[in-house]
Amino acid sequence: MRHNCYYSGRFLLVLIAASIGFSPVASAATPESTAAKADAASKATFAVYPPEISLDSARDFQSFVAVLTREDGVTLDITDSVQWSLGGDAVAKLDGHQLLPLADGKAELVANYLGETQKIAIKVQNAGTKFPISFEKDVIPALTRTGCNTGACHGAARGKDGFQISLFGYDPLGDYQRITREIGVRRINLAVPEDSLLLKKSIGAVTHTGGKRFDANSDYYATILEWLQNGAPADSDRPPVAQSVSIYPAQAVLEGAGATQRFVAVAKYSDGTTRDLSRLAGFTTNNPTSAEIDDAGVVTAGARGEAFVMARFDTHTVGSQVLVLPADLKYTAPEVTGNYIDELVGKKLRQVRITPSPICSDEEFLRRVTIDITGLLPTEEEYQTFMADVAPDKREALVNRLLERKEFSEIWAMKFAQLLAIKSSNQVSYKSAFLYASWLTDQFVRNVPLDQMVRELLASTGGTFTTPQTNFYEIERDRLKTAENVAQVFMGIRTQCAQCHNHPFDRWTMDDYYGFAAFFAQIGRKQAEDYREYIVSNRGSGETRHPVSGQNMKPKFLGGEEPDVKGKDRRAVLADWLTAPDNPYFAKSIANRVWAHFTGVGLVDEVDDIRASNPPSNPELFDRLGEKLVEYKFDFRQLVRDICASEAYQRSSTATPDNVSDTRNYSHATVRRLAAESLLDCISQVTTAPDKFRGLPLGARAVQIADGSTSNYFLTSFGRSPRTTVCDCEATTDPSLSQALHLLNGSSVHNKIVQGKVIDKMLKEEKKSVDEVLTTIYIRCLSRKPSDEEMKDLKQTVAEAENEQQGLEDVFWALLNGREFVFNH
Repeated sequence: MRHNCYYSGRFLLVLIAASIGFSPVASAATPESTAAKADAASKATFAVYPPEISLDSARDFQSFVAVLTREDGVTLDITDSVQWSLGGDAVAKLDGHQLLPLADGKAELVANYLGETQKIAIKVQNAGTKFPISFEKDVIPALTRTGCNTGACHGAARGKDGFQISLFGYDPLGDYQRITREIGVRRINLAVPEDSLLLKKSIGAVTHTGGKRFDANSDYYATILEWLQNGAPADSDRPPVAQSVSIYPAQAVLEGAGATQRFVAVAKYSDGTTRDLSRLAGFTTNNPTSAEIDDAGVVTAGARGEAFVMARFDTHTVGSQVLVLPADLKYTAPEVTGNYIDELVGKKLRQVRITPSPICSDEEFLRRVTIDITGLLPTEEEYQTFMADVAPDKREALVNRLLERKEFSEIWAMKFAQLLAIKSSNQVSYKSAFLYASWLTDQFVRNVPLDQMVRELLASTGGTFTTPQTNFYEIERDRLKTAENVAQVFMGIRTQCAQCHNHPFDRWTMDDYYGFAAFFAQIGRKQAEDYREYIVSNRGSGETRHPVSGQNMKPKFLGGEEPDVKGKDRRAVLADWLTAPDNPYFAKSIANRVWAHFTGVGLVDEVDDIRASNPPSNPELFDRLGEKLVEYKFDFRQLVRDICASEAYQRSSTATPDNVSDTRNYSHATVRRLAAESLLDCISQVTTAPDKFRGLPLGARAVQIADGSTSNYFLTSFGRSPRTTVCDCEATTDPSLSQALHLLNGSSVHNKIVQGKVIDKMLKEEKKSVDEVLTTIYIRCLSRKPSDEEMKDLKQTVAEAENEQQGLEDVFWALLNGREFVFNH
């Protein structure tokens, strides 16, 4: 630490450091002409939803909606303006915006708007049949829609006020017993069904902690009352289950606060029938400020922004994207250039009416891409070479050179070591952790395709020393946790909630959870000759029991079928399915992680929380990146080339007034603090003062640390992953006071400046002038030369110091403490 006599000069230098970098520059979008806007409004198309209607009993009905899409992408709910009629046989009748059955047969619902016609095919069957109320198919959905079995009410772990039912009805058989067999005739009264507490509390006729849930004239009351009047029967057989749920329209772009859009949700059952869910689905929004949705599925636009409105029914959650724009927003769409990434990013920017920032300078690109690909800063020589290069493809050539460096492989080996929680413990020896991390690094160095690497990992058999990837099953021995980790790391899916109940925000059920865990039920372990080594194998026996039903679960892919695993290693069967080109999760999840590394925010954010209620900000790009990774045969270096070549990646980090609030559409580059390991490596690089880490030679970089339990104060303070779980969130770049104090007063910066003797060598060995030294350290630290104004101020500061070397070291110290150094921009 410096003596107090330097603090006043240092204060000036801190101010200089803090001033470096990120001042926004205003820019105005070119106004759109009134004539062009009117022309856009005249060139519109309309569509009707759902695409087909099936009425399957006398109780059935189906809502419908019509949507006009202007040429500029804005959508309008024109259901009330369309002329609706029925064509064909008289099999149904119109009741407002609903269709009701009359007789079996087929017909068409015809929508006419300004001379244009759209049709929906109608099929009616069992029009004269009023099927009895089903407990599982009718009563449970009514309780779910009205909130009776939520976690805040009777679906809580211990229930509420002495009454407990399963969360969102995941255990209908148990719910039937609790509702019909507990507390005698009080909960249900079959003699006088209207006096049942189940009904009287729900309508507020008697005191109820949960308050009134529905009215006596509602469909929910009628459904439960009819079931009670019929004797509250149990279902003789398990009724058909909802196999899928759809919501229409798939996207809405609303203009102006107060604009509305009706949504229609439809379930399709295992017997082929469908059901209108407007009264049974739970409608929610992830951004009520921009798009509020009511119980009937009507969205009302609010402040400018985007939201995802969802319909939840049974175990299914589906959603639709809603974009909200100010009324009469003046906007001129920029010309789309670049690759497929820019095409899809540009499409979204046009939808939300955001003008992107310009392309960054060569200096900014050089520093940004070098840090992102290698975790290091460009050297002075690399800076001079790149800046002198006049080739039009020099950025592409730079990316290709960087991808060939071993540092690229080491960065990604470190990232996956974090996700796989590689660290020594009482259970895993240091040697095992070191060999495991070395195997992982070797996979990336040899450019082994990611799908092959994951197959070798999941199906691994052998000793934890001789076959290091078997340590995957040593770091975590609990089969349930292992299944959770595989889903989270390689599919971006968090299944933990489904261990105890059906997932409240996703499609996963307890059956899905324990069926997936069954793939890991036959892992065998025994100690090798070396007490530190274990042999991992497939023992060929062992099952996973469902805690509710008590049944042994057959292995079942998440969202897929039950494969034939007889006589096979279940893990190998799972690995083949997981890494198959048509797997709906693996490629997209990995591509999303790569995208997040280079842009600072995933298309799905957080990257390991992919679910229906956490949708991608750009669904088309999310899908396309996954498709490209498959097309490239899981060589993700090619995906990195695509990302780095895109204008979306190469944009300036300086936001404009038009896009300053944008955080998810990539209209400007995200300013990102360097990861703990990279920050320490960069400090060591520019000061030529390396660190010594356990098991590594002096000069090894922090990203090369194999064992997650090896750390130091700097790495811990700056958010290095402790590798206690597989969550991507464990590695953090969040700022803290301890980080600032450590940079200002700790040993990492000052001691390295002294030990490295960079300034001393420049002055005494290289005979550089003050101007040359200042220029050199700016290039080393910031990949740019100081401006004339900066040079003037810094030369004055150096002149006021005790001597030139001391003044230059102070400047060096200030640069390393400045946000322009600590952040990648």
